Amino acid sequence: MNEDTLNMEVRKFLKQVGVTSQRELEHAIVKAVETGELKGTETLQVKMTLELPDVRLTHTIEDQIKLE
Repeated sequence: MNEDTLNMEVRKFLKQVGVTSQRELEHAIVKAVETGELKGTETLQVKMTLELPDVRLTHTIEDQIKLE
């Protein structure tokens, strides 16, 4: 295994996850505010689960997103 290659591949994956996740979160929240589903003052619960089935890894991160 080449550790430099592993590091670059993991970073590339995490960058893609970060960019697309941010876009999806923002789009969903803005749409929910526009349709009246959210007021725009809430604190939203958020959960992200990372899975790497080949090594039986499941890692979940839970947090909050404050809209104000």
